[in-house]
Parts: sequence; structure tokens; C-alpha cells
Amino acid sequence: MYHENDPSLLRRLLDWVWDRIGDLLNAAAGATPGGWVGLTVVVLIVVLLLVALRLRMGALRPTPTVERRGDLFGARPRSAAEHRAEAERHAASGHWSEALQERMRALVRSLEERALLDPRPGRTADEAAAEASRVLPEHADALRAAAVAFDEVTYADRTADRAAYARLRDLDDAVRHSRPRLDGDFSGTTTTGGGAP
Repeated sequence: MYHENDPSLLRRLLDWVWDRIGDLLNAAAGATPGGWVGLTVVVLIVVLLLVALRLRMGALRPTPTVERRGDLFGARPRSAAEHRAEAERHAASGHWSEALQERMRALVRSLEERALLDPRPGRTADEAAAEASRVLPEHADALRAAAVAFDEVTYADRTADRAAYARLRDLDDAVRHSRPRLDGDFSGTTTTGGGAP
């Protein structure tokens, strides 16, 4: 009967949390030159730095333009030819970022279809470029650059242009007509035909 009007357990817990926060802020204000005014200035500077950093780095979780996943491909597997056709459709519409993404997918799928890369769900563009560079060393720099371009468009929300797409299209064409080097330790390759050239 004497405790009917006592605050509930939740209310007491919230009061305790607010008291601790108040103690923490008072301690911070006491340790900051200028007291509460100094603490406010420090907090404002930190907030401004965070805003400037976010503006400099771009969106933390960009809005998807096509498919934004950790891996290169979507849920439904498509052939290299299908990815190329999709890339050309985007390019014809002037959607260079989407065209570049699809062309990178076409390039990697083509390497998988040729058994130069093992088909592996979850592979990133960087992993594909590194693995492909082992069997196509003459294209290693271009493959790395293509992976960077794909990552910038897909994860950093940068936009591609006609020239970036043309470079990747030319690389895709060059890789399709390249003879792989299958000597050396490359896991995931299958030697077909007459063996290593």
C-alpha cells in the first residue's frame, strides 16, 4: 500500500540511464575548456567533420541502379551473351554505368564458360580479375582497372561514361580472342583441347 505510487521498474531504469548520461555530460563539460560552451563547440566540430567526410566519400549505402550485391552476379544465372546483349541495350540508351556493370559480368561469365574460371557464386570483380590475370597475364592491368571501374560504379555510386564502357567492351572482346596461359598453379582451371599453349 505504501508503494502503490512508486515508479515502475521501467521508469526507474530510464531515470537511472538519464542520470548516468547527465553525469557523463557533466564530466565531459568539466573536462572541456570552456565548460558546456566548449563541449558544444567540440560536438559541433565533430558533427561537421562527419558530414564533410560523408560528402567526400559519397553515400554509405547507395541506392541501387542495377543490382548492388557483394557478388558480381544476380540470383538468376545468365550467359555471357545475355549479359553482353543487356550491356548493349543500356549503352544504346546512354546508361553507361549499367552498361559497364553488365559488360563486366559478361567478361567474367565468358571466362567461366571457357573453363578459365571456375563458376563460383559470390565472386567479386576484384577476385575475378586476380584469378583471370593468372591465365591472361597480358591483360592483367586492364582486368584490374575493369574491376576498379565496376566497384566504383557499383559501390561508390560513381557514374561511368562512354569511354569507360568502351574500354571494358574492348577488353571483353580482346579477352574472348586471347589464348590463355595454363601453365603454373591456377586452381579452378580446366585444360581443354591440346593442353597449355
